[in-house]
Amino acid sequence: MSGYSLEKNAHSRELDLTKVKPYGDTMNDGKVQLSFTLPVPAGPEADAAAKLLLKKMGFKEPQIVFSKEMTTGFTFFVAYGESVHAIDYSSIKVQKITAEKMTMEEIDAFIDERIRRKIVIVGASTGTDAHTVGIDAIMNMKGFAGHYGLERYRNFEAYNMGSQVQNEELVAKAIELKADAILASQTVTAKNVHVKNLANLVELLEAEGIRKNIILVAGGARITHELAKELGYDAGFGPGSFAEDVAAFIVHQLESMLANP
Repeated sequence: MSGYSLEKNAHSRELDLTKVKPYGDTMNDGKVQLSFTLPVPAGPEADAAAKLLLKKMGFKEPQIVFSKEMTTGFTFFVAYGESVHAIDYSSIKVQKITAEKMTMEEIDAFIDERIRRKIVIVGASTGTDAHTVGIDAIMNMKGFAGHYGLERYRNFEAYNMGSQVQNEELVAKAIELKADAILASQTVTAKNVHVKNLANLVELLEAEGIRKNIILVAGGARITHELAKELGYDAGFGPGSFAEDVAAFIVHQLESMLANP
């Protein structure tokens, strides 16, 4: 095992990060697998159309390895191709959440020592979004995958309003409870409905004159920290995030806000 690790590390040092391409079975071979649907009936013509599209997208030696009619007039494809493009990985700069990793116990102790009161959080899956998996994973006591939700934390008062909560309702509840933070979860992203809904929430908070007094966090399968910041949020948490990640960010953000009112 250690030999493999050394070999891998040595290989990584030799890799030119200014010219990175997709990896299949040989370094920088450009091999890519992708899937898509075309509004055409299944058959040889459909496969030829899909292959032509891959060529127009810049893939060399495209192959259609699977195709199936999904419904009348629509065909789903799985394809392989070779990307001719490379990227300069060394030049990439991404906005990241810098709050230190903390356990539930450490977060509660942090609040005892530095905040000295319970933190009130209101969360919901907003707009017409009926999915609660994300917000429940962060807020409900049982949490997800062994990571307990905010309801289990001793120093949080967490209010999960559920799904299909209009932004106006969420803001009203935050005002009523004098919330320190709002968590807005978005799962449905068709036609960028999540972007519009998240932006609307910011506008409502600004109209109420309380945006600067509330920690605003977005979460969901398509949410990134960069997107959240662009929309006016303090942070965004996407796939792989757990309650302690959100909680650690909130306690550090709140400490900073209290120190600089």
